[in-house]
Amino acid sequence: MTRATPIAKIRNIGIMAHIDAGKTTCSERVLYFTGKTHKVGEVHDGAAQMDWMPQERERGITITSAATTTEWRGHQITLIDTPGHVDFTVEVERSLRILDGAIALFCAVGGVEPQSEKVWHQSEKYNVPKLAFVNKMDRIGADFFGVLEEIQKELGANAVPVVVPIGKEESFRGIIDLVKMCAVYYDETSEGTEFREEPIPADKMEKARKWRAFLVEKCAEQDDALLEKFVEEGDLSEAEIWSILRKATIAQRVVPVYCGSAFKNKGIQRLLDGVINCLPAPNEIPPIICAREADENMREPTDESPFSALAFKIMADKHMGKLTYIRIYSGTLEQGASIYNSTRDKSQRVSRIFRMHANRQEVIEKAFCGDIVAVVGLSDTRTGDTICHEDHPIQLEAIEFPAPVVSISIAPESQSDNERLGEALHRLADEDPTFTVSFDSETSETIISGMGELHLEIIVDRLKREFNVAAKVGRPEVAYRETATLAMEGEGKYIKQSGGRGQYGHVVMRLEPMDPGKGFEFINDVVGGRIPQNFIPSVEKGVIGAMAKGPYAGYPVVDMRVTLVDGSYHDVDSNDFAFREAGRIAFQSLFLKGSPELLEPVMSVEVVTPEEYMGPATSSICQRRGRIESMEKKGDLQIIEGMVPLAEMFGYANALRTLTQGRATFTMHFEHYEAVPDAIAEEIVTKRKAQKKVR
Repeated sequence: MTRATPIAKIRNIGIMAHIDAGKTTCSERVLYFTGKTHKVGEVHDGAAQMDWMPQERERGITITSAATTTEWRGHQITLIDTPGHVDFTVEVERSLRILDGAIALFCAVGGVEPQSEKVWHQSEKYNVPKLAFVNKMDRIGADFFGVLEEIQKELGANAVPVVVPIGKEESFRGIIDLVKMCAVYYDETSEGTEFREEPIPADKMEKARKWRAFLVEKCAEQDDALLEKFVEEGDLSEAEIWSILRKATIAQRVVPVYCGSAFKNKGIQRLLDGVINCLPAPNEIPPIICAREADENMREPTDESPFSALAFKIMADKHMGKLTYIRIYSGTLEQGASIYNSTRDKSQRVSRIFRMHANRQEVIEKAFCGDIVAVVGLSDTRTGDTICHEDHPIQLEAIEFPAPVVSISIAPESQSDNERLGEALHRLADEDPTFTVSFDSETSETIISGMGELHLEIIVDRLKREFNVAAKVGRPEVAYRETATLAMEGEGKYIKQSGGRGQYGHVVMRLEPMDPGKGFEFINDVVGGRIPQNFIPSVEKGVIGAMAKGPYAGYPVVDMRVTLVDGSYHDVDSNDFAFREAGRIAFQSLFLKGSPELLEPVMSVEVVTPEEYMGPATSSICQRRGRIESMEKKGDLQIIEGMVPLAEMFGYANALRTLTQGRATFTMHFEHYEAVPDAIAEEIVTKRKAQKKVR
């Protein structure tokens, strides 16, 4: 079976933005104009094709990244619509890891907002070339050139307009195409679905020439030969502009900027042209480099190369079981083929291959290099795993996910649901790497953790709807951490003698605090065989076990270096268990002497409020142990940025709504961990100890 679309005519793209910038509306228009759907699905009607989950349709937000494949101008476009809400940042992270290009959407009124800045930086981490689309040009307060300036200044992007608007707000009628030098008007009677090209009006010509010169100059800067021609002739041809714009966009030296109103169907066709003209095909990205030195050095992105792919998303399906979304980086994959999971050292068989359209599947027999498809049969595969040809093993760079920051206890409403609850939770944890499930043996409670209140609320709702499991949940709890602030050295002994063979383990170790975010480091400095080499890993296991539930308040310990410096052993009584216990005892004792402190997650919070509610909005941050970082006026609104401990942010949405009569909005995302003030830390530790006694 040969591929239907040449690899050079494939585009794998995503749409990313701040919440409410119009990502899903834009995706729906892309599907409509490319003929994938024959009726526009509106987000506010709960009829969007890409928002297929009941929770998405009810709330009008995107929760899970949805993929679909469509066509434009003879090119195959695989489109992924990503969420804007920070609680679902995992969906953006995994999508950007496997995409070749992206459309960064900006609201013409809001401009560069906190989450749009975050996803921009995520895309930079994965070297994803981008187009920018300034949406909602018909909204009151729309300012295309203001947003352009923000993209240039706040994101440091070399943003170059390819089109400029004709009018704005209610008078937004169309765009000026700066490459073709023509005016594009959208027919109001057809609700913008039809357009006509006309000569640029005389009163708009000066603006058009100014921005055309800017575009041509930016293109000429990218190529010495074109720069010479530009200096001599003062202009470049349409073909020359597209040629250099494509090269510069793929090299991430330029970000072409488009504008329109997705809701009013304006500007989408030109944006699609930009995707074809400027964003890369799978064979235009660099060869895939392996993550392990033992593997083959790299893979060329061709059908003829040995097969390799990355599993980037797992989804539970009622009828199919487990669907694994993969991006094929080299080679081809056929239905029924045996593949090798190099991450887990397991061979598996692909029973079926699907091309996805949101939650609908189209069966295909074979997938090619550059394809993004879903497969059935990879039961042991997890998000971030590499699958490849067994004779040509390779391990691709995995995907990094942030750690959960909020936890709640969960229990089934009836005993009969107990087993089904456990199974459902682990299936959901399979899908979402930022959602974790654990069992607290002290309290006999099941604890679920996620990225925020909304994240966990959606999980509980899905349990009820998808798995028919009703659950009771506890109050949200913050994922605190512990660390020591002083270096300490001392010993730990585990000695037991009860007739016959005893237990003996003795270690001397040094504990030192490390810089925030450094994690854990274990160093073996034992010399002269004072502790046999085979017992060293047991000491480390004992330390890691003690760190999982810190001695101070029972929270995980972070940012510590543990150096094993000495110890002793007994020829008969020493064993792995004794040295594991000795390591645990030594760590707990030294940690408590090292002036331990409690760390809490601190959130970066941005409140957007009308000026008259500025006072209550700033007070609401300060009253929550927050600190104001900056205040900025944007149009009629005030933007307040601050840092607030997560523990103080529960219920903030309702409180802010009440204070501002529902007119202020806020966004927040995890920033870093900070020490909890002594008085509050003491309160938390006392409460934890009291809870343990009760249990």
